[in-house]
Amino acid sequence: MLSVAATRRVFAAGVVAQMGIVVTGGLVRLTGSGLGCPTWPDCYGRSLVPVKNQPQSFHRWIEFGNRMLTFVVVVVVLLCIAAAWRQVPRRRPLVLLAAAGLLGVFGQAVLGGLTVLTGLNPYLVAAHFLLSMVLIAVAVALHQRSADAADTRPVALVRVEVVWLTRALVAVAGLVIVVGTLVTGSGPHSGDADHPARTGFDVAKIAWLHADTVTLFVGLVVGTLVALRLVAAPPAANQRILVVLGVTLAQGGLGYLQYFTGVPWVLVAFHVLGATALWVSVLRLTYAIRERSGGQPPAGQPAPASASSTAAANLSGAPGA
Repeated sequence: MLSVAATRRVFAAGVVAQMGIVVTGGLVRLTGSGLGCPTWPDCYGRSLVPVKNQPQSFHRWIEFGNRMLTFVVVVVVLLCIAAAWRQVPRRRPLVLLAAAGLLGVFGQAVLGGLTVLTGLNPYLVAAHFLLSMVLIAVAVALHQRSADAADTRPVALVRVEVVWLTRALVAVAGLVIVVGTLVTGSGPHSGDADHPARTGFDVAKIAWLHADTVTLFVGLVVGTLVALRLVAAPPAANQRILVVLGVTLAQGGLGYLQYFTGVPWVLVAFHVLGATALWVSVLRLTYAIRERSGGQPPAGQPAPASASSTAAANLSGAPGA
C-alpha cells in the first residue's frame, strides 16, 4: 500500500501526462506532421514504425513520437488505477475515476485513427483535442478527490452565489477552448503541410469571436476574485483564483501576440500549453470552495476541520472563516 502522499503524487503524474500528450499532439499539428504516419494503426504501409526513405521525411518521426507517448500515458493511467485500488480503505469513486482515464485513452486512440484515415478532418482534430480536455478534468478530479476525508456529499465553504459563479467560470472556460479549436482549425496550422484541411470559417471573424469569449471569461475571473474576498473564502480558493487570473492574462497576451505576428507555430505551441494550464487552474478552483467530511479519512491522512462549521462561518460572512 502506498502512503497518501505517494498516492497523490501518482495521481498528479496522471494530470501531467494528460497535459503532456495535448502539448505533443499540438506540436504534431503545428509542424504539419499530422500525416507523418499516413496509415493507422501502422505508420507506413504495413510497418508499425517509420521506414527509411519514407516521403514524409522528418514529419514521420514527430507523428510516430506522439503515438509512442500514448503508451507512456497508458502506463501512468495504469499506475493511477493500481494506486486507487490499493488504497485502504478502498474508495470506489477514485477507482472509477482512474478507470475512466484508461477508457478515455483508448477512445483517444480510436479517434486519432479516424482523424488520420479522414485526412485530418478539422472537426475530428478538434474533437481529439476536446476529449483530451475531458480526460484532464477526470485526472484533476482524481487528484483533488484523493485529498477528501470521505466520499460524502460535498459541503460548500462559500455562499451559493459564489458556487454558481465558479461553475459559470468553468462553463465559459470550456467555451473559450471550443472556440479556440475552431480558430486553429481555420488558420494556417491545419496539421498537414502539403494538403491543409480547414473548417472554412473566416479566420479574422472566428478569432474575434474567440477574443469576445475570452473577454467574458476575464470579467468572470475578476468577479470571482472579488466575490471570494467578500465572503472570506478559504485561503486555498483565494490563492487559486490568483493563479487563474495570472494564466488568463498570460494567455490573452500570447493570443494577441500570435495574431499580430502572423501566428508563428512556436507561440501557438505555448498557447496550447497555456490552454491546458488554464483549464487545470479553473478546475482546481472549484475543489477549493467545497469539502467532503463525515467519514473516516484515508489511512495515514489526518481528518480535516469540520466542514459544517467552516461553511456556516463563511455563509454568514464571518471574518474568521
